[in-house]
Amino acid sequence: MSVNAEPVVVIDRLTKKYGGFVALDSLSLQLNRGQILGFIGPNGAGKTTTIKVLVGQLRPSSGSARIAGADCARDSRIKQLVGYMPDTFGAYDGMRVLEYLDFFGAAFRIPRTERKVRIGAVMEMTGAAYMKDRFVETLSHGMKQRVALARTLLHDPPVLILDEPAGGLDPQARIEMRDTLLRLAAAGKTLIVTSHILPELGRVCDQVAIITHGKLRAFGTVAQIMRTVTQERLIEVQLATNDQLAQATEVVALQAGSGVEVTTSTAECMIRFRTRMTEDAAGDLLARLVQAGVRVNQFREVQADLEETFLTITHGDMPSGDRETTPQVASAKKGVRDAKPTH
Repeated sequence: MSVNAEPVVVIDRLTKKYGGFVALDSLSLQLNRGQILGFIGPNGAGKTTTIKVLVGQLRPSSGSARIAGADCARDSRIKQLVGYMPDTFGAYDGMRVLEYLDFFGAAFRIPRTERKVRIGAVMEMTGAAYMKDRFVETLSHGMKQRVALARTLLHDPPVLILDEPAGGLDPQARIEMRDTLLRLAAAGKTLIVTSHILPELGRVCDQVAIITHGKLRAFGTVAQIMRTVTQERLIEVQLATNDQLAQATEVVALQAGSGVEVTTSTAECMIRFRTRMTEDAAGDLLARLVQAGVRVNQFREVQADLEETFLTITHGDMPSGDRETTPQVASAKKGVRDAKPTH
């Protein structure tokens, strides 16, 4: 992704109170040009309040939010600087897609000649060109998401705020949406994306912000946040054959040190363990395995999982009745429990 060092989105100690209720509590973060931020949190965390401030719909109680130098609460330019795609499409029955986009282009006061060119460009960018003559009400959910994104891009804003852009999409449509978001970032757009599909979000985001009860709990790359949370890395060592599992496990256990639980999977011909060892120490371990004659097919650190990181950070902030484990995490945890421990 193309990233410019100059901040485009600057949120500084942003606070919003409703009487005695604090919806946002001194939120601060910055985004550069061409970056994608994954903005996540449980329901009621403060995401919607933040978005309303950024798009100029809500004034903060204190603090500030600026986009491309414009104050979100006071500068009338903010409507031109931000493109907002809500999680609902809206009802516009009886309009063809081309008419629908032309209507919004006119609302943005784009001149007719320029509007025609612009509509063609955004439909091409979002893969919606083939449906230009279809009635809006006949479109599938995935088609509507493409059209909604095209509408958001019409006035060519430098910052896009997309609320659940991949929600309800099938796997193929999610991949296509992901590719579109990456193309937009490469073109210099700065994106703030909310989503409940956390593994998918983790594949596209440069930065992740996790918010609960109006407070920013974590901000950084997925890897940085995961290191902050666990300070451990998960290492996988895949061997060429199962007959060397015992020998390799002994080397790993000795090198990793006491207190490190090592698990093996005969089906995968794999050894897994969590450790705080440095890069140099991990390199030494690989060298020792090779010196011992172990045939190593793969030696790697498993990339941090955004979903599990999110649950780890938010678990302590949620009432016990709200602490749910998603099927993906439950499956992953079951896999760890079912792995054969090595003694």
